[in-house]
Amino acid sequence: MKIVVVGEGAFGRKHLDALANIHDIDVVSLAGGVEAMTAKVAAEYNIPHWSLNLDECLSLEGVEAVILVSPTPIHAEQAMRVLDAGKHVFVEIPMADNIKDARALTVKAKTSGLVAMVGHVRRFNPPHQWVHNKIQSGELNIQQMDVTTFFFRRSNTNALGEPRRWTDHILWHHAAHTIDLFMYQTGEDVSDVYAVAGPLNAELGIHMDMAIIMRTPSGKICNLSLSFNNEGPLGTNFRYICDKGTYTAYYDDIKTGAGEAIDISNVDVSMNGIELMQREFFSAIYEDREPNGSVAQILPTMEIMEKIEGMIG
Repeated sequence: MKIVVVGEGAFGRKHLDALANIHDIDVVSLAGGVEAMTAKVAAEYNIPHWSLNLDECLSLEGVEAVILVSPTPIHAEQAMRVLDAGKHVFVEIPMADNIKDARALTVKAKTSGLVAMVGHVRRFNPPHQWVHNKIQSGELNIQQMDVTTFFFRRSNTNALGEPRRWTDHILWHHAAHTIDLFMYQTGEDVSDVYAVAGPLNAELGIHMDMAIIMRTPSGKICNLSLSFNNEGPLGTNFRYICDKGTYTAYYDDIKTGAGEAIDISNVDVSMNGIELMQREFFSAIYEDREPNGSVAQILPTMEIMEKIEGMIG
């Protein structure tokens, strides 16, 4: 399958690294935003064509699908452009940074008949797959999820410390991971949500700290704390408090509440969540089915974030 990758930044390179592990996928073009870096990344990954013009990349002969890892503010517009061009699309989280665009993309995806998937990697990370499998088999029932997402983002840089032309968003990006995972793991919608946020950062113009509480109709709850002000260990820590056991997850590791490591090496064909998302995307195309993490499945998460945005002002 011939595909286009859009985005030459830190996460675009993570996608290109993961794609190298999947046979029969040919990245024929890289669409970027900064000429020098786009040319450099294309050369490093032996991609034969690159351009700052997405339409030029989409017009290449034989292109069937696109992986969008571009700046958040243009996710929805580019995803709809890809669908209009008749290509399947994988758009990194978040699929939009506002509810209007999220709803418009969902409608277009439905009417297009094409595969449209969002990069909600928590659904695919092996630790969370392990928990999900236990829930599906009836072995576990979640009572509460406690989650902390902590980064240090007082300057506008990406995960590699490189200058960024756009500003990351603690709600529409980082909170989206956990809001979706909570509903996915419990199998329920969020019926109640309450949120507060710290002051706007004068330089970046965004909230740097946020706390969110959610509850499902059956009474399962989630406490989510997020910060871009944290100086210390970075990333997201998950605590699953269940009826039969407590489990903690951090990146690719999961432990019991007592700190005993759990072997999850056989949960899936890879420990790389990005690769596993990509495999699901391509499988859904080949099998002509809705993927796990489709645009339609993620829309409820976007609706919850719209409610939260109304609360924090």
